[in-house]
Amino acid sequence: MPDNPALDTSAHRRVVGIDVGGTFTDIAVLEDGKLTVHKLPSTPADPSRGILQGVKEAGVTSAEFVHGSTVATNALLEGKGARTALVTTLGFEDVLEIGRQNRAELYNFEMDRAPALAPWELRFGLPERVDHTGVIIEDLTPEAIETLIGLLEESKAEAVAVSFLFSFLNTAHEDMVLNALQKMKDPPYISVSSRVLPEFREYERASTVVVNAYVGRIMSRYLGELEGPLGKGLRIMQSSGGSITAGLASEQPVRTILSGPAGGVVGAFYTAMQAGYPDIITVDMGGTSTDVSLCPGEIKETTSANVGGYPIGVPMIDIHTVGAGGGSIARVDSGGALVVGPESAGAEPGPVCYGTGDQITVTDANLLLGRLLPDRFLGGRMTLDRDRVEGLMRDLAGQINADSNQTALGINRVVNANMERAIRTISLERGYDPRLFTLVPFGGAGPMHACELAEELGIPRILVPPSPGILSALGVAIADIVKDYSRTVMLRGADLDRARIDEEFHGMEGQARTEMAGEGLSLDKMAARRFLDVRYVGQSFELTIDYPARITKKDLTKVIGDSFYKSHLRRFGYADRKEPVEVVNLRLKLEVAMEKPRIEPQTAGDADPAPALIGMGEVVFQQGALTSPLYQRERLTCGNRISGPALIIQMDATTVVPPGWGGAVDPFGNLLLEPE
Repeated sequence: MPDNPALDTSAHRRVVGIDVGGTFTDIAVLEDGKLTVHKLPSTPADPSRGILQGVKEAGVTSAEFVHGSTVATNALLEGKGARTALVTTLGFEDVLEIGRQNRAELYNFEMDRAPALAPWELRFGLPERVDHTGVIIEDLTPEAIETLIGLLEESKAEAVAVSFLFSFLNTAHEDMVLNALQKMKDPPYISVSSRVLPEFREYERASTVVVNAYVGRIMSRYLGELEGPLGKGLRIMQSSGGSITAGLASEQPVRTILSGPAGGVVGAFYTAMQAGYPDIITVDMGGTSTDVSLCPGEIKETTSANVGGYPIGVPMIDIHTVGAGGGSIARVDSGGALVVGPESAGAEPGPVCYGTGDQITVTDANLLLGRLLPDRFLGGRMTLDRDRVEGLMRDLAGQINADSNQTALGINRVVNANMERAIRTISLERGYDPRLFTLVPFGGAGPMHACELAEELGIPRILVPPSPGILSALGVAIADIVKDYSRTVMLRGADLDRARIDEEFHGMEGQARTEMAGEGLSLDKMAARRFLDVRYVGQSFELTIDYPARITKKDLTKVIGDSFYKSHLRRFGYADRKEPVEVVNLRLKLEVAMEKPRIEPQTAGDADPAPALIGMGEVVFQQGALTSPLYQRERLTCGNRISGPALIIQMDATTVVPPGWGGAVDPFGNLLLEPE
């Protein structure tokens, strides 16, 4: 495990970040000014086995463990969650089926929607009603609850989601059902909307709480198994970029759906800010997928994510995912076109070159092109089988009347095109010009494709972190502890009063501080950030803006309106300042800052990278096979300059520098690449 002496963490504090991917499990250990990293194949059948093995191999006996988990994600996407029932207001049992009228693919007449996680026979309506002001207009009776308990016992439901109309304004009926369910002889996993997502929009709220129930049993069981060997202090990464206790993650696993990718964005943004590049586009290319995110000086969040076809309303880092990873399988479709992904070979059986797979993947293509060295994969701990790849690549090439190198280059072009579309989605389609950003590639495969991606999109600069292959694990390790709270208020006109809003925020902060203090966190380290969800009156969606904390002479409505108009103009290209606005939701983010590694900049030395040269190799580019220098990343020092074609080898990743590209190592150990 290579050391990075540039990192300086607080003394006598050991933090271990764990990120489980589809192909590899990454371990990042921060201790006494050093970062040590470890990488090993994932164990999909039981992810905890790979984690515990990796921690043991990394030589860690005791530490603060923070885990970026994919357990909830995989359970949702693979349909392996619990048998889940939905309890809702009588007459609204089909809210999951009705959903919204918008279509993800407008012209696809054969599009199939994701099946409801709570099937019709497990949806129960109770006679109760709360109006839009929170007043009970039809009481929920004990008899109705008793009947429900009997039906649930007969259904053999393993998890129950409770979501009544307007329960975000009055929780009484949901509390009654919760108390009754907890007293069952064999209580199911219970998820209640007023505790998971106390906001309006019954479809999104019901969907979120059902997802929470669906993955809850699996997640709580998994975390229980990990807490034994890793300790009760285990924290879990949230999709919003902050960590929470394992206990809270067991109660609200829906907050961890994009846990691993969120860690990557946190690590990339931290690294880029240290180097002086606040405006970045992150590209996390792992074994199964590629996750991209745009950070215009800040990490952007969303509360309207859709994962696997299921709306989820809790805060998440705004990440767009495509099925394009190192393990993505290449094939020829019925029309004779070369297709890559979204199916992945994963860790088992893995790419052909791992020795067990039998379908060509992106990793196999890079190996054949000379962009991976067979005897230096994972620092030499794993040898790749090039002969197997050559045989199966010839078979694939024969289907498209091409040679093996042309086919491998074609695989790379196809997977790059998938990633380019993803980057355009989060940049150009949202009013941002990618030419004004720095590309930060990471994950095991990201640095291999970064230069070609940047060239196609006109991105002028690439920043490759010192340990790109485990950047998600590093991000998980340095993430702050964060809890998110929200409340629907629906304020406009004369009701948009600072005293009223401040009172609501104070109530939320009191609850938040009580809960976090109960987790043993110091109150003097907590910082609260306030946000508003704002829209035009009558509009069906909102934009989140900062709450104007500083009191000015201007009317609060005008201050909020001005901020909203600017956001609307940036997002949609227009803003009507004559139209009134309303505040829909209040959002509170309570943070406890964790110690971050302080990177001491190094002094630039000799530009000649010769001491890092470990040999020459033939690497295939669009220009043909070119003899290229091979450099060991750990031997490169500040000021060393690299000109393409070249490969930069390290344990956790390989960086490909094509002809026409070059760059240097900056004072923070990053590799900055630009067109020459």
